[in-house]
Amino acid sequence: MKLATLCYVRRDGKTLMVHRIKKPNDMHQGKWNGLGGKLEPGETPEECAIREIREESGLQVFNPQLKGLLTFPSFDEIEDWYAFVFVVTEFEGALIDSPEGRLAWIEDLQLLDLPLWEGDRVFLNWLDQPGFFSAKFTYKQGELVDYKVIFYRE
Repeated sequence: MKLATLCYVRRDGKTLMVHRIKKPNDMHQGKWNGLGGKLEPGETPEECAIREIREESGLQVFNPQLKGLLTFPSFDEIEDWYAFVFVVTEFEGALIDSPEGRLAWIEDLQLLDLPLWEGDRVFLNWLDQPGFFSAKFTYKQGELVDYKVIFYRE
């Protein structure tokens, strides 16, 4: 089982995304993703989100808001992945040359035009809704075959 964060840094109607084009053998190769990564031992999801955003973008973030939990059974054909989804609107600093790929501020209305994982096209809209979501996205050989979601409203 892998525990990870997936973070969407937002400002002025734009979201910071990374185009995964730098790492060899990257399962996300060619796709645009939010920032984030695997939790380290003893780390909370919030600590992981702050660390990963700093490492991948150079930005120092504050008060990441937990919006959802994503479950991906056998996502890499081996292990289940669980991703804590955060939205971040408070940050400072300047972008760096990311080790993960090319960073870009994308207009929110154009996010779904990017080459994304198919499940991302579904849950990105949930980031703007009130409350919390818990969803399971099932992929087979990189293709989305099913998903289900529960919304917890405030």
